[in-house]
Amino acid sequence: MTQHTAIVLLAGFVIGLVVGCLTFLSGASAAGAALAGVLSTGSSVPVLRTLID
Repeated sequence: MTQHTAIVLLAGFVIGLVVGCLTFLSGASAAGAALAGVLSTGSSVPVLRTLID
């Protein structure tokens, strides 16, 4: 795994964790918060890949 890939995946994971926690704290169920976190991680990775080049 290259350093670029590691940074992109780590940043995507952090974004997903933050979004999931904020979603849960706003009153959503745990399943809804987990789904929001996973979706935000998946959608942020391609964007981060192009931004961090």
